[in-house]
Amino acid sequence: MIFEFEFLFEQVTFAPVIETDIIIIGAGPTGLFAIFEAGLLKLKCHLIDYLPQPGGQLAEIYPKKPIYDIPGFPSILAGELIDNLMEQVKPFNPGFTLGERAESIEKTDDGQFIVTTNRGTAHKAPNILIAGGLGCFAPRKPELENLEKFEDHGIDYIIKDPEKFRDKKVVIAGGGDSALDWTVFLADVASEVTLVHRRKAFRGALDSVEKVENLDKSGGIKLITEAQISALEGSDELNKVVVTENNGTVHEIEADNFIPLFGLSPKLGPIKDWGLDLGKEAILVNTVDYSTNVPGIFAIGDINQYEGKLKLILCGFHEATISIQACYKRIFPDKKLVLKYTTVMGAPGS
Repeated sequence: MIFEFEFLFEQVTFAPVIETDIIIIGAGPTGLFAIFEAGLLKLKCHLIDYLPQPGGQLAEIYPKKPIYDIPGFPSILAGELIDNLMEQVKPFNPGFTLGERAESIEKTDDGQFIVTTNRGTAHKAPNILIAGGLGCFAPRKPELENLEKFEDHGIDYIIKDPEKFRDKKVVIAGGGDSALDWTVFLADVASEVTLVHRRKAFRGALDSVEKVENLDKSGGIKLITEAQISALEGSDELNKVVVTENNGTVHEIEADNFIPLFGLSPKLGPIKDWGLDLGKEAILVNTVDYSTNVPGIFAIGDINQYEGKLKLILCGFHEATISIQACYKRIFPDKKLVLKYTTVMGAPGS
């Protein structure tokens, strides 16, 4: 077994370097759209992502969650958006290194970069786009005595397939967009949905708050505010959630599933060692072209930080477009870049 590991390690370590025009670290929606913009300028991209498939959080965490703020789509499932983006970039034949984490960046004598993964796969390019979303992330867990006992036995931190909760009794905890959106969505799937929030006011979109409150009034769900989950009960599987209000009132709620949605705890991981100027768990950029303090390295999407930053997918698409233009100018400093509309250019890849 040891010999096999060493042999595989040597194969990866001494594999040829993958060369391209732009290395994109992160294969979420922002990184995928950057491929399209680069392809319009005849630039090649290679993406690195620690997840085993493209799509980032949208594919890994909530592929069945509806998204409402993508232009031209009144509603689109997260996984469907990723499928569409993959179809859109297909003509440009991007490369992918999946299931590996970008570990280190080195500057070469000819002004290019070498990005090496945790498995030794090396990539070389004159430009790097960091589109790593929130970086490495883990769900924030409530402090409950027997929480681990029911993980995978009634507790879910991520909803990948809502059909899992079909005709089940579900308790959701949280006050942000995810908690609100999933409460609304599962109201038509589960037999019972209870939403518990420790405050009276919510942090999510006003429209989502209104939908939840209306569902509560109509009996579609049960809403308990100014309260917290105080205990979990069951033998091998979860069967009851205890909720304690701030005034001391206790509710014992039968539940097949408990879904705590308190957000993700982001960690930059190896990015913090790459010599980049960092803000609060994010990379500081110049909004002229979303460049970092290291020439040739750009940061787009949720991983960057600047005054007025909005962590929205559509903003990431804009950042990708601008940064790709800057990548082109770095590769071809003497060429004049003329913006051509796709309505004039014809079908991409043709």
